[in-house]
Amino acid sequence: MDGMLSQDEINALLGNMDDAGDAAPDATSDSPLTAQEQDAIGEISNICMGTAATTLYSLVNQKVTITTPSVSISTWDELVAGYERPCVFINISYKEGIEGNNVLILREDDVKVITDLMMGGDGTNLADELSELHLSAICEAMNQMMGSSATSLSSMLNEKVDISPPSADLVKMIDEIDESKVASLHNSTFVKVYFKMEIGDLVDSSIMQLYPIDLARELYAKFRSSQEAEPPKQEAVVPPPAPDPAPAVAPPPAPGPMAGQPTMQGMAGQPMMGQPMMNQAMAYNYVPPVQDVNAQPVQFQPFNMGFNPVTQQENIDLIMDVPLEVTVELGRTSKSIKEILEFAPGTIIELDRIAGEPIDVLVNGKLVAKGEVVVIEESFGIRVTDIIK
Repeated sequence: MDGMLSQDEINALLGNMDDAGDAAPDATSDSPLTAQEQDAIGEISNICMGTAATTLYSLVNQKVTITTPSVSISTWDELVAGYERPCVFINISYKEGIEGNNVLILREDDVKVITDLMMGGDGTNLADELSELHLSAICEAMNQMMGSSATSLSSMLNEKVDISPPSADLVKMIDEIDESKVASLHNSTFVKVYFKMEIGDLVDSSIMQLYPIDLARELYAKFRSSQEAEPPKQEAVVPPPAPDPAPAVAPPPAPGPMAGQPTMQGMAGQPMMGQPMMNQAMAYNYVPPVQDVNAQPVQFQPFNMGFNPVTQQENIDLIMDVPLEVTVELGRTSKSIKEILEFAPGTIIELDRIAGEPIDVLVNGKLVAKGEVVVIEESFGIRVTDIIK
């Protein structure tokens, strides 16, 4: 043999390669969804979970990052073998627009961090075990997150989509899960959408979303029909009518002939000899004669320089009966709330005024005088020693 292939052998090899290429799709023919359907489910989940991440950020006040999902077909046994426990199953049912339900799976520690942040903590003071309060809090978080996802889904499908309030279950052993809540997933294959989730520096984990095959197909069908729908026709924009052109300014009428002056035209309408005809430009440039106006400067009455308000008699008797509040301030100090709460009978409060220093006399809160304390029979009084000017 010379090692060369004949033409028949080459054709046979090429034929086998074509057969192998044709057989490749048949190898995945058992998959319930086509690659195009899986891509569409991934795109839908990506948009919906992006909206949910924004909602979660507003709840925990931490940066939330959810990566682009990976979509695969899985079974219940594969899910059980590949996901650690304990975990939290969150069941979400659609009640309008779409028929079916999907399941979110979160790790127990991630739920503890999210609920602690929602309750005002810093995400580090985690409980030993999840309580009913934690499950209620994570249900509220998922309700708001998936509610915003349903709004995004409504925009994509051009159809109203609504969900029922989610329910959460802590699963330590796989036998504890209520099969009635995952009946559409338990004994059949389903779509698994895997996201990587980060919440600040506290969570670096994952989140999974499970779709029954029927729900995934329904989503794909509605998504495709909404994409293929004819876009709404845009109404032709009619430009506003152009404004009417400004009316031409009529030339002012020519003044009548003054007495003793000849007219521009003769009796027969013919121009007078030696006088040119007035053309249009001359008519537009006509300036009427300026009339004489008798204008005089305005005259004001002079001020009475002899008026002096200081010398005017003031009728202060009108306000003599107005009551004023007179306060004598012995001194001031400042104390903290803690110190004030420690006050008790017998507590001595030191003021900011030295013994023997004049005290303040205030009228309606304004300092007007200083004085000293005196005793009049059994009452205290104040002797004014200085008037504040």
